[in-house]
Amino acid sequence: MNNDISKRALALLKKTNAVLSDSHFVGTSGRHMGTYINKDALYPHTLETSLMGELFAEKNKEFDIDIVAAPAVGGTILSQWTAFHLSKLKNKEILSVYTEKDKGTTASASESEQIFRRGYDKFVEGKNILVIEDLTTTGLSVKKLVQTVKNTGGNVVAVSVMVNRDPKLANSDSVDAPFSALAVLEVPSWEAKDCPLCKQNVPVNTSVGHGKQFVEEHTKK
Repeated sequence: MNNDISKRALALLKKTNAVLSDSHFVGTSGRHMGTYINKDALYPHTLETSLMGELFAEKNKEFDIDIVAAPAVGGTILSQWTAFHLSKLKNKEILSVYTEKDKGTTASASESEQIFRRGYDKFVEGKNILVIEDLTTTGLSVKKLVQTVKNTGGNVVAVSVMVNRDPKLANSDSVDAPFSALAVLEVPSWEAKDCPLCKQNVPVNTSVGHGKQFVEEHTKK
């Protein structure tokens, strides 16, 4: 990993107060953790978000890329900025597209399928694709996007994430494509049944992440 890129990525997150700790969080994957990266705190800051896109571009500039693809919603913002900076680096137009959750499924965020709508599949077919994502813990969500790109006829040249929270779970083998992260911030995480914070009755943070959803579903049981 490029240490300079890693330091700059984490600095941008810390500058925008996106790194939270000392609480009980629930991530998109449903796993519980004591430290959380609130990516939504980054996106209102357009300069810092642009700089994050520039880091993605720098990290992946050696690849032959036609399209940058990411999942909505947050990934779309990073995809736009990454394609913008890659276009400048490579002196050619590199497009940005995104997938959306399959409206026909009632699965959780980590389990729902990601599909191309709005005719974006036509841009992807036969092209070299850089897949990017904001955060990953298990790699499941980004793997689904990789498979969607492949099923659409795109060639996934690389996968790049802003922060990898668990390199043992999210890596090239697990996502089935060359994989890298701008930064690694290893955060222990647990299934709800194994969560020590739950066992200690530490209140779930319902302000960020999927804590509110978890509490609501848990209360119904």
